[in-house]
Amino acid sequence: MDEALAPVQDGLDTLNGFVWGPYLLIPLLLLTGLYLTVMLRGLQFRTLGYALWLALIKRKEVGAEGDVSHYQALATALAATIGTGNIAGVATAIAAGGPGALFWMWVTGLVGMATKYAEAFLGVRFRRKDARGNQSGGPMFYLTEGIGGSLGAFLGVFFAIATAIAAFGIGNMVQSNSVAEALDSQFGVAPLATGLVLTALAGVVIVGGIRSIGRVAAALVPFMALIYMIGASVVLAIHAEQLPAAISLVFTDAFTGNALAGGAIGTVIRYGVARGIFSNESGLGTGGIAAAAAQTSNPVRQAMVSMTQTFLDTIVVCSFTGLAIVATGSWETGEDGAALTVLAFSDGLPGEWGGAIVAVGIALFAFSTLLGWSYFGERAMDRLLGARAITPYRAVFAAAILLGALVELQLVWTFADVMNGLMALPNLIGLLLLSGLVVRETREFFAEPGWREVAGAAKKG
Repeated sequence: MDEALAPVQDGLDTLNGFVWGPYLLIPLLLLTGLYLTVMLRGLQFRTLGYALWLALIKRKEVGAEGDVSHYQALATALAATIGTGNIAGVATAIAAGGPGALFWMWVTGLVGMATKYAEAFLGVRFRRKDARGNQSGGPMFYLTEGIGGSLGAFLGVFFAIATAIAAFGIGNMVQSNSVAEALDSQFGVAPLATGLVLTALAGVVIVGGIRSIGRVAAALVPFMALIYMIGASVVLAIHAEQLPAAISLVFTDAFTGNALAGGAIGTVIRYGVARGIFSNESGLGTGGIAAAAAQTSNPVRQAMVSMTQTFLDTIVVCSFTGLAIVATGSWETGEDGAALTVLAFSDGLPGEWGGAIVAVGIALFAFSTLLGWSYFGERAMDRLLGARAITPYRAVFAAAILLGALVELQLVWTFADVMNGLMALPNLIGLLLLSGLVVRETREFFAEPGWREVAGAAKKG
């Protein structure tokens, strides 16, 4: 890194350590999820089956307003969250915290489903049509209108500013950089070529707005997840004899920390919770932005769909990565990040297949993240400056993809972490202040005898 930037990096590291340290966001995120789980009476456990049915089976609702289907809205949210965190983030958590970190990722995902539910409910509940006739919603609206007054206005604008900026970090340059590094290392592809292709492909999709993003995400997300999970399944099948012991180690180490020198149980919990939050984004508010675009007649129904995103991201996809790393014993080698996942996959797959699947997984996961975050960023800009700002924002966003593939990004990574934290803070305040509304209207919905039926005459689409 340039010596002139070293003081900036040091300052950001200090700020990042405070924001994402053990005394602010991590406990606030976890406790908010626990609080909402209790207030909603474990809704994520009681209705998961119905929510998955509603999310994954195409259906139409008579009289429903919105820009994309339930599934396309879910796919857009998944596109943004199923990213490098599912490959490198899980590996980092286990390398630093031991196998027990995976257990705490599961806990974070399960309580995070309630947080995601509340975000999506409020996103739909307070959505509005923009100047172009598209639905727009998320924390920048439900903070302003739900809380009201100067506090609500401040929190809404603060969130929108943080989101518009954060999209260039974790949702853009760090993703294209990860793809460039993976393809260069595995296949020898020049970073410039990777950057140009990513920029062109993303630009074509982004210019079409949420409908274009929703269609691509709906096709890409299941395809990329399936390829990755098939590869992980082969690794787990080859190590089937070690799998029961691996699962047992995940549970025992979660409460003892014995896999780490000194039995650092606090480290196990910290890394598991932190990486789980980074993976599924429950609490950041992005789920409410995607949910607001959905065709639905009731915010409760779309909120149930949206909470499955956290389940699929953390409980399903992250589990494949984590169990492969633990079952193969790769976590004890000293490797970290994506290199650790490559090592685990290579231990079960022949030749270069392990590294190839991880590299392709990173490329597809990161590309989908670019699409999802481009939408989050443009919705924030629309809230701040109106529709006239969307096209310039898209152009700058596309250009940043190329830049990210070519430069060193340590500073951007840290800055992105800080901006994500600044998104989460106002959103969590809003979720707690508006929890009464969420709980009351949720209970009213489930009090209706026909709540399981799609509103109006439902039929397969």
